[in-house]
Order: sequence, then structure tokens, then C-alpha cells
Amino acid sequence: METTAGIGIRRFKDGHMFEDVATVAVEYPLTIYVNEAELVTIVCTPEYAEDLVVGFLTSEGIVRGVADIDRVEIIETTGHAKVTANFVNKFNAKYRAKRYITSCCGKSRENFYFQSDASLVETRNETDLVLRPVEIFDLMSRFEADSDTFRKTGGVHNAALCSRDELICARMDIGRHNALDKIYGHCLKADIGMTDKAIIFSGRISSEILVKTAKIGCGIILSRSAPTELAIEMARELNITAVGFIRGDEFSVYSGQERILGS
Repeated sequence: METTAGIGIRRFKDGHMFEDVATVAVEYPLTIYVNEAELVTIVCTPEYAEDLVVGFLTSEGIVRGVADIDRVEIIETTGHAKVTANFVNKFNAKYRAKRYITSCCGKSRENFYFQSDASLVETRNETDLVLRPVEIFDLMSRFEADSDTFRKTGGVHNAALCSRDELICARMDIGRHNALDKIYGHCLKADIGMTDKAIIFSGRISSEILVKTAKIGCGIILSRSAPTELAIEMARELNITAVGFIRGDEFSVYSGQERILGS
């Protein structure tokens, strides 16, 4: 299924109005069923849907990990994801009442979260990964070069998992949480360790994004944008290194300064 579409528009440029075709991001509602019970509908970008489902169910505590999932069937024509699980967290079973998660970055996604969401992060992060400024700039340069759909549409979020010298896995989605869940799901399925890796994210580092990073297990998050005050407080509490405003030859380190050499 295509992730972008061409839409006829009228464009104004250089003092003239003319017919043109705009490339826009596709929104795709995906309804997840767990053991035939409808759980949630997520509005997402229709690629790597299985990664999204696995990452979402694990990060939200519906299952404990990929071993709890026997099968994921994606039915593109109807927008359904049918999950067969051998274990479902009973604490979260009451949350199976249908919820609709939009692609926006507001309360619709937060309302699905449990009130003590941060408490689902079991321990403070103790990664031994450290980065030098030259490595941060190089990783961000590679990340931006890999963000083709964003350049075409301006309507998606990008995220990537990286080591100190390479991008390991990159995903994009109209929903910022979805992009991270796709990375998480891929790493769970491929048994990729994440504690010695970093997350690169295209947007603002909010408290929800910080918690998601901690659940994934990464100790460093890098972004061109800035973190919020609450995200910084949580980063310091969870021992996550948050680096923002990575632009040109400068950046700001908001927490975990010891992991950035020269800071």
C-alpha cells in the first residue's frame, strides 16, 4: 500500500496561481484485535504495520514481549490487524474497550496511556554508550538524508535507531508515537539489542516520547527540536540523555551530560 498520494491543487508562487500536484501523506486506520477482542484503532502510515502492532502492544504493556505473540495477520483491504497471543497482561485487559488513536500529537494518544505510564519503565537506564559531537552531527546528517517522505510531504515524523556510527533502523509515520513503535516492533522481532543504541527523532521531545524511549531501552535521544520541561525532568529521573537543537555545528544537552564527550 502506498504511503503517499498525489493530489491536484492550485499553487500560488512568484505572483502567479497555477494548477499543480501535491504529494501528501496517506492516513490509514488500522484496527487491532487481540484474540478476537477489538482493542484499538490507530491512524497510521500504512507501512511496517506488523512492526507497529508488535511495538505498540509491547510498549503499552498489553503483552510482555514478542514471545507472547503467536501470530499477527495484517488485512490491508479492511484495515485490520488480527493478533493471536498466548498471554495478555490481565492488568491491561480492562483497557480493551475500543479506543481511537488519531495521528495528531495531542491528548487523543495520551488518553490511551495509563495514569502511571512512567512507572511501567522498570529501571533507570544504565547504558554505557557515549557519543562525541562529531558523531552526533554525522548521525543527524545521515538521518535527514534518509527522510525522503518528509521532504516530499512535510507531513510525517521520522525516527531511527542508531549506534555511534550507523543508522540501524529508520521508520516514518504520520503519528510520532507510531514511528517509535515501528522501530521497537522491528527490534523485538529481529532480536536487536537496544540498550547500547540511541534514538534519533525528528520532532519535539515530549514527556510521552521520553517515556517511549525509556521503554524501548535506549539511553540517548537526539533531536533537531527541543524537549519540554517535563520531558527533561523525566529524563533526569530515568537517566536518559536528551540532546536537542542539533543544527549546524551546535546542540544542547539537557540531561545525562556524562554520555556526551566534551560536554
